[in-house]
Amino acid sequence: MEESISDEGAGNDAAEKGRWISQSQHDNNLSQPQQISKVPTTSSHYFKTGLSELDRVLGGGVVPGSVILIGGDPGIGKSTLLLQALALMSKKTLYVSGEESAAQIKLRADRLNVNSENLYLLAETALEEILRHAEALKPDVVVIDSIQTVYTRQTTSSPGSVSQIREAASQLMFYAKRSNTAIFIIGHVTKDGAIAGPRLLEHIVDTVLYFEGDKSHAYRLIRSVKNRFGSVHEIGVFEMKGIGLVEVGNPSSIFLSERPKEAAGSVVVACSEGERPLLVELQALATDSYLAMPRRTTSGVDPNRVSLLIAVLEKRAGLRLAGQDIFVNVVSGIEISEPAIDLGLAISIASSFRDKPIDSNTVVFGEIDLLGEIRPVQYAVQRVREAQKLGFSRAILPARNAELLHREDESSFSIELVGASSIAEALKIV
Repeated sequence: MEESISDEGAGNDAAEKGRWISQSQHDNNLSQPQQISKVPTTSSHYFKTGLSELDRVLGGGVVPGSVILIGGDPGIGKSTLLLQALALMSKKTLYVSGEESAAQIKLRADRLNVNSENLYLLAETALEEILRHAEALKPDVVVIDSIQTVYTRQTTSSPGSVSQIREAASQLMFYAKRSNTAIFIIGHVTKDGAIAGPRLLEHIVDTVLYFEGDKSHAYRLIRSVKNRFGSVHEIGVFEMKGIGLVEVGNPSSIFLSERPKEAAGSVVVACSEGERPLLVELQALATDSYLAMPRRTTSGVDPNRVSLLIAVLEKRAGLRLAGQDIFVNVVSGIEISEPAIDLGLAISIASSFRDKPIDSNTVVFGEIDLLGEIRPVQYAVQRVREAQKLGFSRAILPARNAELLHREDESSFSIELVGASSIAEALKIV
């Protein structure tokens, strides 16, 4: 009896696999080489999600037939974001959950005031059943929450394993391209910060978004690290409230709203995420250490970069920081990786060490090399305009950027532009 059941299951698996192979061969037969100049295009190749911050990160909207991976820590707000977006879309959408029942999702939807006749719910983990329902419903957008819970009968390993995740994602990708359906895949991250399945999904999908944020803070950032249809490193900013995620249209003003005035160690830097300028506050604290090895603690910035800047300050600016415990923090709980914040980090550390506050109407940006020289950065015009819009009266920036701005756009700036060529010169200016 057991053997017959096993044989029947094996037969079903073989038939299912044969169906997929047959479908793949059919698709290949339809595909023929075409001259790129003769490939038809449409002007409406994007459709909006209803959340402008999400559309910004996606490159303008959702491309039909694309596969979008959203990664992030459990509980950070990935499911909430997509549930809100699906309800705002004017398209037929299908939300597939392997972690909650339809009734549980409805409870969360009621709390978020999410209600749409175009939104369908499905509680299922078997990939073959998910695709069968999708073929019958023919939605424009499908959300898989989460890929770790989905399994396919073509693989005998347990759900969440590397082989299951790879196979499930591949079949979802084939379905998306064949049916021209946009698919959002939610993937939880591991303790190392990588999407579970050691980044094996990133080369399969078209777009990779990471949902970031400190759970002790209200702000959430969604960041693109791969996008075949738009620029990468764009960010969208949301605030988590009781009614769900609320878009933050002007994050710079929000991040600086509670900034202290004339406080030693506090500096405003103009960073850039993609093409979007962002002003944030950096805080540093340098204090005498009583340890054999002084502490270097950072939050929101690369600790190796901070160690490098401390060495540059000692060697090129004459600051004796070897016996100091140094703590650096990006206010509001966001993370910044671009080197243009180097000058802000160095000035904030020096300000705290000397216990001399920086003018609160000054914004700084610039990259520092090992020789202590301040190198030019991209998007200087956008950074300066953002600072000017928020009422800052002076900007300290790389000398090369200042020369170009004076030459090309000097008349359009009401903010004072002060160029510095080295960290020693910048410290004298402030």
